[in-house]
Amino acid sequence: MRSQNQSKALLRRPEVERRTGLKRSTIYSRMKEGSFPQSVSLGRSVAWVAEEIDAWIEERIAQREVMAA
Repeated sequence: MRSQNQSKALLRRPEVERRTGLKRSTIYSRMKEGSFPQSVSLGRSVAWVAEEIDAWIEERIAQREVMAA
């Protein structure tokens, strides 16, 4: 189980784009429709929780496997 004191990693948009293969406009469109993790405000910039992005990717993989079966 994860320790309460362990910090979570945040990813900036270029890294989110690299990991997901999505571009900026698609990320924001999917956030608006609720099908992509919400960003975290960092003052004038934003980031995403790495665990949430990884979970989103895993969900896409799981959906692919269900559709292929």
